[in-house]
Amino acid sequence: MTTKVEKSVVVDVPVSVAYGQWTQFEEFPHFMGGVTEVRQLTDDRLHWVAEIAGVKREWQARILEQVPDQKVAWAATEGATNAGAVRFEPAGPGSTHVHLTLEYEPEGLVEKVGDALSIVEKQAEGDLERFKAFIEERGTATGTWRGEVPGTAGSPTVDDAAASRGDSGKAGVSGKAVAAGAAVAGAAVAAAVAARSGSDDQRSEAADAAS
Repeated sequence: MTTKVEKSVVVDVPVSVAYGQWTQFEEFPHFMGGVTEVRQLTDDRLHWVAEIAGVKREWQARILEQVPDQKVAWAATEGATNAGAVRFEPAGPGSTHVHLTLEYEPEGLVEKVGDALSIVEKQAEGDLERFKAFIEERGTATGTWRGEVPGTAGSPTVDDAAASRGDSGKAGVSGKAVAAGAAVAGAAVAAAVAARSGSDDQRSEAADAAS
């Protein structure tokens, strides 16, 4: 069953600053809960590493669309099936509305979709709030990537993520474009899956010990 999450935050910096910071994948571990490393594999693919409650999870993602100062959309190519988009819109003089849309599929690693949704929502909300604190404290982006990746209208779905599994990617797309936006979804899904999976493993071990 597919689950959809939507979260947003208003950051007190201009759109160009908020968007620019989002394209700096090497900074994501500073505000993405559980993300310990982001490593570029090729020009169009990144490898993500997260650790939640002592459980390590890894996945890859690629960009599907990038429009400077407006939108970044992505889909996972392995690991938990997830896809989504982050949009940037003016929210008044010197401020930006950052809106996240995430669609993911637990794939049997969580027992209750409602429980998983709560975990993912809290993770995504926390990541956005930490991003807000990070960029507002700085006032300027640590860098930016202004490349554009043509895509289709609307937000990608888990079908797009499924179609991307095992795909070698699109040659010529910058790795920084891949990073822009993937972190929120990756961290949120990894947190939900890892936390639940770790709990399931502990219960399984306890049951084995009891028997």
